[in-house]
Amino acid sequence: MRWIAAITGLFLIFIFPQDTKAFSSIPWKSKRSIDLNDVYLSKVSQRRLPREVVPTSYHLELQPFIGNDKFKGRIKINVTWTDTSDTIILNAHPHLDISDYNVRATEMSLEEREKGLPLMDVNVARITRPNSWPSSYAIHLEQMLKKGSSCEVDLIFTGNLTTDESSGFFKNEYIDANGKKHPFVATNLRLDSAQTVFPCMDEPPYKATFKLSVLRPKNMIALSNTPLESSTEMDGEPDLIWDHFSKTPEISTYQLALIVSDFESISPTQEINEMDGRKLEIKVWGRKEYLDSLKDVPDKVVRIMNYLQEYFNSSIVLPKLDLVAVPLYSATKASDSWGLMFFKESEISSPSIWNTAYELIYQWIGQYITPFRWSDAPINKALNSFLASMTTVNLNPDEMEGKWPMTLLYSLYYEFGKFEPFSRVGGIRNEATSAKTELVFRMFNYTLGEKLFQKGVRNFIQQNSEENLRTFFADDIYSRLNDVAKEMNILPEGLTVNSIAGPWTNRDRVPLVTVIRDYETQTLTLSQKVYLRETTRDSAPKVSYEWDIPIVIMTQEKLTFQEPCHLWLTKGNSAKNLTVPDNTNENHFIIVNPEEIGMFPVNYDSCNWKMLSQFLQSPNREKIPVLTRAKLLHDSWNLAYSGELCFGIALNMTLFLKEERSHVVWEPVFMMIDHIGRRIEGTEVYPKFEAYIRTLLKPLYEELNKNIETNEPSWKTHMRGMTKNFLCRAGYEPCVNEARDQYKKWLTDKEPDKGNPVANEFICPVFKWGTEEEWEFGLQRVINFPQNSPERKQNERTYLLKSLAGCPKDTYKIERLLNVTILNQNGNFTDSDIQLIFVTLSGGAAGYTTLFNFLTDNWDTVKERFDDKKHIWYRIVESAISSFSNQKGLDILRKLYESHSDEFPPDLMTQKCCKMEIKEWSEKNLPVIDAWLMENLPKEELEGIQPYIVTTTIVPSTE
Repeated sequence: MRWIAAITGLFLIFIFPQDTKAFSSIPWKSKRSIDLNDVYLSKVSQRRLPREVVPTSYHLELQPFIGNDKFKGRIKINVTWTDTSDTIILNAHPHLDISDYNVRATEMSLEEREKGLPLMDVNVARITRPNSWPSSYAIHLEQMLKKGSSCEVDLIFTGNLTTDESSGFFKNEYIDANGKKHPFVATNLRLDSAQTVFPCMDEPPYKATFKLSVLRPKNMIALSNTPLESSTEMDGEPDLIWDHFSKTPEISTYQLALIVSDFESISPTQEINEMDGRKLEIKVWGRKEYLDSLKDVPDKVVRIMNYLQEYFNSSIVLPKLDLVAVPLYSATKASDSWGLMFFKESEISSPSIWNTAYELIYQWIGQYITPFRWSDAPINKALNSFLASMTTVNLNPDEMEGKWPMTLLYSLYYEFGKFEPFSRVGGIRNEATSAKTELVFRMFNYTLGEKLFQKGVRNFIQQNSEENLRTFFADDIYSRLNDVAKEMNILPEGLTVNSIAGPWTNRDRVPLVTVIRDYETQTLTLSQKVYLRETTRDSAPKVSYEWDIPIVIMTQEKLTFQEPCHLWLTKGNSAKNLTVPDNTNENHFIIVNPEEIGMFPVNYDSCNWKMLSQFLQSPNREKIPVLTRAKLLHDSWNLAYSGELCFGIALNMTLFLKEERSHVVWEPVFMMIDHIGRRIEGTEVYPKFEAYIRTLLKPLYEELNKNIETNEPSWKTHMRGMTKNFLCRAGYEPCVNEARDQYKKWLTDKEPDKGNPVANEFICPVFKWGTEEEWEFGLQRVINFPQNSPERKQNERTYLLKSLAGCPKDTYKIERLLNVTILNQNGNFTDSDIQLIFVTLSGGAAGYTTLFNFLTDNWDTVKERFDDKKHIWYRIVESAISSFSNQKGLDILRKLYESHSDEFPPDLMTQKCCKMEIKEWSEKNLPVIDAWLMENLPKEELEGIQPYIVTTTIVPSTE
């Protein structure tokens, strides 16, 4: 599942700060099939074929088993002229060796036919493959052919089988239990890979029928998009068989698929429903020894396909669908060609509904109808992702475990709330846009209603299917949804689905909606503005985006929502605010945007927040749906963090957590603990905050550990791990003692450098709360780490080094590390190690304070060491000064800068001075947090708090 890997990545994020944490650990946004992002789009040729000649059919013959990783082929392409031209330009990879060519006329133009002119001969003047366009193959004719003329282009060629990856026409082999090798070949023609296999017009709009024939060994089986039509022995070669497949519908070149192997198949036991007068034949293929692992897959596919056929009110049109578990398949994700799909073995055998549904949906949206051009494909990905999530929720809600769509939203809110979204991780912008678009579809599914949304999707799939060769542009899905909305008059006058969707998907921001209740006049006033977690700089241009926002209101009397939305907070109105009647009892709360129907947090007046907090602490808490409880918690803390809400209110919203046991509600808590904890670490408030975290987490952790079952749900294992991780960080004594006991196994090992018997989860608590001797033992393991050892992996050493730097709260441990690596110049530490240490130290108060003092005391020595490595020197200075958040720290930074201004990295101090909002944040919020903790922490917790060990005193320069 997508969210599992995303949350797993948070373990490292919580321990070691990373700027890329919002999306870099979200692998569900990985590249799939025709799911294009900036990496894929950069590979697509920008040269477009001319439009004067188009293909109408291909007859392709392939001989993949000729030895030397080569294949032979012959292709006959029927082309038709749409305008006068004497040139046929095909795509053909430079490595494709075309040995023979011929062009013959098959039909004259309409004008010439009307004149009764005979079919003329066509002669080739020359062939060109220009250096400026090496993938082109231009056939220049001696004659000009007019619109309506047709020719057959006959080419014989030889190509190279791919052996190092699963792309193009690739070859691989698996080894059975007896050590016997079994070769197989298959295609993966995504993007511009078809032209590496045969000359063609390799662009999505050029659709044509295919007749495919393949020569295979007699002991193997060939599969393609369509059923096998006939087989014949090769003349003089009884061990070789020509397989001839039925003609395909008109398809793009990337949709063609082929596999030749000795795989075997299994069929479902459940019935596939008849649709459009067709009953789809489904088979699942794999190597013989793996079939037992695939035994549940056919019925899972039938279950999903029956659901999708009903949802789309359409079959996939083809008579059969083959799904193949391909051993050693190295493509990032499944190849979902029409009628023939290739999966990694582990992916197809997984019980996951979502992954399988996601790929099967492409049989309709992506294969039956296809993007007109590659730039239209991202909308395909987003829509399919939403439909896969919806399918999973309906077929197996336990698989989603309530996490969708919250995991997507948390990351979006974090990134889009930054002063500069994607400023350091621009490569994930397209993934975030895809996630936004997916959630826009979810918003329309709620606001239009599920039935109307479904009708719009059905119309989208069937739109002008014959006239436009089953292609779509990115905006078409919104147009079809708008058609059904218009029929039912759901949207306010002047709004369309297209105009609503644009700002939501195209902007790197989301709105914040504020709802103020006037309890005397019984009215609600709603307003919107751009949501920011970070304060904008004075020099930054003011952003005044507006959105058309669906307003769904849930009341304490009716904590459900099922009807389409009829209330919208629209952009561009003369009045910035929307005032509507408040029909709710003044002693009852309201909730706007329940279930995260739209991508926006919501703020309320203090009275409504107070009523929400009190209700959540009551026995009726669970009447508020779980996703809405999570939203209320997440919104309150993020609004407090951004300065929109008093921290006292946000902390009141956590009081119910002592009784809350839903993992969905708890999920944002860990993120909040991390964000707030990093902001206040190093202050006198921090130990009290840690104590409060312990009081929240201990009951949950103890309950999770009462009954540990072997086959427990994954969310429970995950929750236990997260709870334990944060308790250990907060100094929970049983957790720290367990970690130290485990660590002793390594301490007492006679040969400790042969391997680490301690799980990573125990390392950080020992380095943070353990003794200096325990930390020193870890340092020696890094220094003595064996090089070029097959038993030890370098990432073990990296993790240990990051833990040594990032986990301690005691300055003497960090000073020891800096002395060894910088002053003593221990040869076991590379420049990369040193940079890693600096980056890690900058993430915590103990680290950056100690580093600053160390640098101040040893400025000349450290600078001299890295005098010829300016990039390392600049990184040291930046790490040492980048995180101070109080006025005292900033004042002393200026003194240091005035003493060494010519030795500072360019513009670094200017950038630092732009971070005064951190100081303002602390002055505004720390007293509030401290007062709340003093009032709400149990007396025994307050008495047990020790003064914070990390000193934030900065030793000023003596120069």
